[in-house]
Amino acid sequence: MLFIDQVDIIGKKLLFRVDFNVPLESGVITDDNRIQAAIPTLKYALDKGASIILCAHLGKPKGKVVPELSLAPVAKRTSELLGVDVELVPGLLSELAGEKAAALKPGQAIMLDNLRYNPEETGKTAAERGDFGHRLAALADIYVNDAFGVAHRENASVVDIPKFAPVSCGGFLLKKEQEFLGDALKNPKRPYVCVSGGAKVSTKLGILTNLLGKVDDIIIGGAMANTFMLAKGYEVGNSLVEKDLVEDARSIMDKAESMGSKLHLPVDYIYAASHDAVEAGGICAADEIPSDSMVLDIGPETVKSFVTVLGRSKTIVWNGPMGLFETSAFAKGSLAVCEAIANLDDALSIVGGGDTDAVVHLMNLADKFSFISTGGGSFLEFLEGKELPAFTALKEGLNS
Repeated sequence: MLFIDQVDIIGKKLLFRVDFNVPLESGVITDDNRIQAAIPTLKYALDKGASIILCAHLGKPKGKVVPELSLAPVAKRTSELLGVDVELVPGLLSELAGEKAAALKPGQAIMLDNLRYNPEETGKTAAERGDFGHRLAALADIYVNDAFGVAHRENASVVDIPKFAPVSCGGFLLKKEQEFLGDALKNPKRPYVCVSGGAKVSTKLGILTNLLGKVDDIIIGGAMANTFMLAKGYEVGNSLVEKDLVEDARSIMDKAESMGSKLHLPVDYIYAASHDAVEAGGICAADEIPSDSMVLDIGPETVKSFVTVLGRSKTIVWNGPMGLFETSAFAKGSLAVCEAIANLDDALSIVGGGDTDAVVHLMNLADKFSFISTGGGSFLEFLEGKELPAFTALKEGLNS
């Protein structure tokens, strides 16, 4: 697989697939981190005398032109960050895009409007995607995928363009993800710890199964821990739980120790009457959860236990908060874990997932982590040991 710094891009037209799916409120971008993350690769290309054609998606227009999901605000913000005018080519992919691309001069940039306006972009089969990838590839000399956030999706702009582009490569964002999630974790410094939280075991089951025997410790918090509590025979009150996955949780607990991975579960909780509560109802032991309440954060003894494990770690992968961190009364567990990892001086720390990223930024500790992944689903699938469609497509494009 090639990356952009291994390709001659001087004076060439580059088609970039970027992940600019940013949050908007009344047409105003509320978080531009995804745009900021791609700027180094884009500036590198422009500085080399290339011209760039940006393509991305925003939200779920479901194959229709939805004005509220236009990339116009994104093009404007990209222009500001690049210091180069980025003209938006509105609506569906059409002859206009080809004309605009053909007219580009070195150092210039355009942006195609929301790829998902075109129903072929998200077609589930090659037949449903049709020639959309071919038409996109025809706009440029070189295709650059720098969108790890969609690397797990078999969209036309991810898997089909490399079949037709004369040259395909990854951008610096994709390269960084490969280095940290792939290369760095092949031979990690030990102890190697996985911290898994969030709401559901179902979204993390593949990761936990894949990491058994590979990591030294697995810390489990958040609502997903409730399923493990149930598997241990504890009552969980009104807490969020996945009863259909109790056997899977029990299987993970049974296998962990024999495979050399120690499982760390909560020993106490902070609870309240409902997830709408703004104050805690109290603290309880893991086997004494009140029947009329729900657990919303790990308790102080659990925090101590988890922080101790993290304190001796040399490699940490963290995905998922320890509780309902959006409410301050239930944020202590997540913030304590975040601070404990941030305070490690000589450890490799990798964070992935939107909520986990939000905790890190809430604490203003982003610069204390080795790497913050730009992917949600892609990050999870990578940790499951799967090769992502985007990487497969770039490799096959190189060999075609």
